[in-house]
Amino acid sequence: MSAHTHTPEDFKPRSREALADPRLRANFRATMDFLVERRAAQFADPAEYARLRDLGEAIRRHALANLPELLEQLERKLAQRGVQVHYAETIEEAQEIFAEIAGCHGARIMVKGKSMVSEEIGLNQAMEECGVECIETDMGEYILQLDGDRPSHIIMPAIHKSKEDIADIFARHIPGAGHTEDVNELIGIARKALRRKFGQAQIGVSGVNFLVAETGTLVLVENEGNGRMCTSVPDVHIAITGIEKVVEKLEHVPPLISLLTRSATGQAITTYVNLITGPRRPGELDGPREMHLVLLDNGRTQAYRDERFRSTLQCIRCGACMNHCPVYTRVGGLTYGTTYPGPIGAIISPHLQGLGATRDLPTASSLCGACGEVCPVGIPIPELLMRLREAARHPVDESGHPPLRGQGAAASQLERLAWKGWRILYSNSRLYRIFAWLATRLRWLTPARQPGWTQGRTPLRPAPHSLRDLLAARRREQAALQAAAPSARRSGAGTG
Repeated sequence: MSAHTHTPEDFKPRSREALADPRLRANFRATMDFLVERRAAQFADPAEYARLRDLGEAIRRHALANLPELLEQLERKLAQRGVQVHYAETIEEAQEIFAEIAGCHGARIMVKGKSMVSEEIGLNQAMEECGVECIETDMGEYILQLDGDRPSHIIMPAIHKSKEDIADIFARHIPGAGHTEDVNELIGIARKALRRKFGQAQIGVSGVNFLVAETGTLVLVENEGNGRMCTSVPDVHIAITGIEKVVEKLEHVPPLISLLTRSATGQAITTYVNLITGPRRPGELDGPREMHLVLLDNGRTQAYRDERFRSTLQCIRCGACMNHCPVYTRVGGLTYGTTYPGPIGAIISPHLQGLGATRDLPTASSLCGACGEVCPVGIPIPELLMRLREAARHPVDESGHPPLRGQGAAASQLERLAWKGWRILYSNSRLYRIFAWLATRLRWLTPARQPGWTQGRTPLRPAPHSLRDLLAARRREQAALQAAAPSARRSGAGTG
């Protein structure tokens, strides 16, 4: 099964396949250890990290608390700067916006910088259906596109590929590339192939790390320079991001960039930090002549309207939670079958795709708490995982909160009957005594294999005697001792 056909419903069988692949586990283990060490070196002072994290969390919380107003302010500022703003409630609406813009310009080639939101809407495939070639220009994404694969990490998308794999991919798909396993030569081959595409493309596509409502600024961080080429060489630039990426002021950006780059790649700052404020102005020699911003909802308002889950939208997509997650580092990102894998994917994907499809992802966690500890903007990921687990099991939310899309998908009739029986049994003392009596005397019937439990634990088995029986036996012993005591005293008095 090719990677692009993976779905979250298949998480469990794919996890077993990944665990049985020693090469995949070795690749992930080495890379994750490297990223964890780099991040730790950047945050060597715990007090400094705590202050910066508190600031980053406060900035994101403030922005989300005022999200509707900030989006309106952002739209006004961008319109003043000549940027056309589009809102897309669904994936299909976002695809239609891109298709319409491409059609207006007769575009046949798009070059795209790294953008997880474009992955979320399946932009490459949608444009291909419209007769437009959409080319990834980030090195990792380019490798995966050539191979028909999907990203396995939001920062380092091709970490599941070795240099030998990449050499084979280039030799098969890039004319005249030949076969080499030299990393510098491989990068040179990709650069040469992509340079031609930048000049031929009519449209450039990019993601956005932060949107500044105060100034109408799009902030984009990168290391390869391909993002800057996509946003400045073609005549048309289309940026796409989620509605939650907005912040209020320009002064809020530096702390978030510091947290993002240090948490993601262990860098004090990325090679390029782009502040984009609109299309080319009179007298300027480069830059796009036309600029669009697509703001995607796709389930984000579901998380926003419920205060229990709103903190999910604080995420700045650094990937630190993945790097420290014992589950993700063993099974890899492709097993999740979602755009966003790992702990962040487990809490955001249920809002984007519904709990029906993603019901297994919140359970893909040991709840060790590492993801919450390293989140640079203080998202309580373990707590959100527990809430999603509960929502997946209960079709009706008795707390009065709005139900999630697909809520109760993990509930089964058998489980509901089992819990109903448990409630009746434990609320009736007579039934409970009968049950305890039978359980202790028929304990030998306990199955040795108990699904979901004995995979890593010894079987659960009733004790030989219930607590009630033990207490009754103790009372009998004490009564016997008390009865024997006067007789012993009388016997002692007679012999004296």
